[in-house]
Amino acid sequence: MTNTMYQTPSLLDAWIKENNNLVITWKDRGDDALTRDQDQIHLRSCSAEFHKLLGKVQGIPHLADHTLLELTVVYNTCVCVTAQSLFSGAELLLKQATERVLQMTVDDHNASDTLVLWRTVLRSEGSKALKPCVLYLLCLQWAIWLATCQLKTIQEFKDELFRLVETLSTGVGDDRRREAASSDFPLLLIDPRCLSEQLQICTVIAQGAERLSEGGSLDALSNLQTASSLSAPRTLVAYTHLLSGSCLSHMSCPQMALQCYRKALETDSRCVCALYQSMLIYRQMGNIQAEIQALRLLHSTLMLPCTTEPALPGTRLLSPSFLLHSQSLSSLLWVPSALSVLHSLAQKCVLHGRVSEGVEYYLDLLAALHSENQHVVQIQIPPLPRMPELYLEAGAALLMAQRPADCMALCEEVISSVKELLPEKVVLEETEEKSEAETRGCAECDDKVEMLLWVAAAYLLQGHCYTHLKDWKQSVTYYTRCINLLVRVRFKKSGFPPQIPSADMVSKKGTDLCILQRLKGLSLAGRGISFTQTDQLREALRDLQLSLQALPECVGAGLWCGEVFWRLGRRLEAAACWEKTWSVTTQSSEESLSVYLQEPQTGPLLDSAGLRRKIQELGTLSA
Repeated sequence: MTNTMYQTPSLLDAWIKENNNLVITWKDRGDDALTRDQDQIHLRSCSAEFHKLLGKVQGIPHLADHTLLELTVVYNTCVCVTAQSLFSGAELLLKQATERVLQMTVDDHNASDTLVLWRTVLRSEGSKALKPCVLYLLCLQWAIWLATCQLKTIQEFKDELFRLVETLSTGVGDDRRREAASSDFPLLLIDPRCLSEQLQICTVIAQGAERLSEGGSLDALSNLQTASSLSAPRTLVAYTHLLSGSCLSHMSCPQMALQCYRKALETDSRCVCALYQSMLIYRQMGNIQAEIQALRLLHSTLMLPCTTEPALPGTRLLSPSFLLHSQSLSSLLWVPSALSVLHSLAQKCVLHGRVSEGVEYYLDLLAALHSENQHVVQIQIPPLPRMPELYLEAGAALLMAQRPADCMALCEEVISSVKELLPEKVVLEETEEKSEAETRGCAECDDKVEMLLWVAAAYLLQGHCYTHLKDWKQSVTYYTRCINLLVRVRFKKSGFPPQIPSADMVSKKGTDLCILQRLKGLSLAGRGISFTQTDQLREALRDLQLSLQALPECVGAGLWCGEVFWRLGRRLEAAACWEKTWSVTTQSSEESLSVYLQEPQTGPLLDSAGLRRKIQELGTLSA
């Protein structure tokens, strides 16, 4: 018995030293020099060593100092296990530890429910020396609930967790640690006070995101605004401002939402989701220039090298990103890829008068895609258009910038890469429920249609280029090539034989049939306008009228059709044609359409003011 009494303190000291050496080794390992895989290997090794130590310690007598060591080792082991996302193992360790405390304090501990068990332990009148360790373990239970998105459980236990943060913030347990600053006191892997502060703000963020997704914007806003003043890393404070902005946006307060997003960016300049949400509000408000500026900043920020996530000192093992990954929050923090943002930026600039900027962005995008790993390119979220489409968009932008030779070169790339694969005839079928085999067949058909439309669009752009150069013969040739490809497509409605598509068959914008009709309308308009320049008026009138049948909103076709009527002496028809065109097409080109499907702004244009004077003169003569 005497030998045991003398051996126990030496064993206790040895185990404390072993625990402290493991903690010091982990903290001194040099985070910056390790890759993520190396970090995980080190973590697994550390976890195994703590498990071994716990196995040794768990058999010691139920004395306060011994149990204090045991609970400290449980804490450190549980930190390692939790950090590896082994949550069931971590919860088992915590359950065993709380039962151990209740055994020591001779309290009734027959509770099977986790919350009841924790409440029993917290109310226990046992040794005060164990209270700090119990609270430390409760921090880990909270971390597990948060990491596994058990927000309802946290809400049920909120009073106890609130008291936990208050108690730890007063420095409970620190006195003994300060008194025993030497190596004879067991060390902790994570500072529980810092962890509790991080858990507090992370919980508000997670709950705010959940309430926001459920429509409780006002309720979430109050808690988030309170949490924004908590002591926390800038990343987390920025998230509170970001979610406050999202609440205000849902409450139809866009200007106030923008102020919150601005605060988020002032707090953390890398808060890209705040930039993205600001851009969406500017888009919703129709503030194009602000939207373009936000897109530019967003792209620049996404291109910066990633930095290590800032966290409260000593909490890196259980970082904010580890604790916060609910579906609701992930959707609010989502941002598109840098390449997708660059594509949007190029489109916006080209469609809104900043063509030279748009061209540079398109060229940057093509250069990035050529240098990127193709697998990475394919998994862009949201997905980018396919390479031929991007070539066509860039080509259209180059033509708008009065660089027809560069546009033709890109179009030639599209034609040469796809031309040999074009079908002689293809049938588009009405969308309906199909079997798996039919779906596969439709996918193959869709690919063929897409390739045909790409080459047709390339010929269309080349026709525009020759129109820009006033080479009317060549422009007619390329518009004709476009038309000849498009007439290979037939549309089949259920229960009817295949037929040539018409404008009234287009039910949804952006579909292959819609693109087909636009290409047909634009190519016929282009050829008709080219005929007018060589005084082939009857051929011009035929093509322009066919263009309006395919694409009734085509401004160029409507105005030039009226001009041809006027030149043919059919002036009342000309006036009616112009009036109809102005009444139908009062809005600008639709942004939902690709750049290469917009009406060309180059080539021969008619002055609407001059046409209106002709109509007035005609009215005067009639009177």
